[in-house]
Amino acid sequence: MEYLADRITIDPLICNGKPTIRGKRITVQTIIEFLSAGEDIENILHQYPSLERADIEACLRFAADLMSRNYVIKSVA
Repeated sequence: MEYLADRITIDPLICNGKPTIRGKRITVQTIIEFLSAGEDIENILHQYPSLERADIEACLRFAADLMSRNYVIKSVA
């Protein structure tokens, strides 16, 4: 199990290895999708009482870190 930013966990046995919050079955993707749909942090915290504001902030940092990397798109023939 690997920890990123003390809050994001990657474990192949939880959610098929998708990044989750502190080993819970709440994926970073789920939180980012809620935020991108216009949900505010307080509403997300209400829907997921086991989360903390710092968990959501860690999701945003995690996503930002992914976007700071260089990617190469290869065509598949």
